[in-house]
Amino acid sequence: MKIEWSPLALERAEDIARYIAQDNPYAAVTWVTELFDTVERLTDFPESGRVVPEVGVRRIREIIYGPYRVIYSLKDKVEILTVRRGSQILRLNEINEDTT
Repeated sequence: MKIEWSPLALERAEDIARYIAQDNPYAAVTWVTELFDTVERLTDFPESGRVVPEVGVRRIREIIYGPYRVIYSLKDKVEILTVRRGSQILRLNEINEDTT
């Protein structure tokens, strides 16, 4: 299955990497590489993520990568919607989906 990253998800990943790079540029590169490797498994196992509890819609799922939630939509492709720290509140307008 094809994976597509939304502009918001890429922006969030970039922001997180920049923050990590302030202390350790090598760790930031490693973080990004491992993030994309983790997401890549959705190509073969798109339903491996759990349904996002706040949303409760079967097609809106998440995988956990360290302390981060990678939230995606599963239709005819996997669309990565956002990347959030697990401790942050998920705002439904961020996932840009009709959740009703």
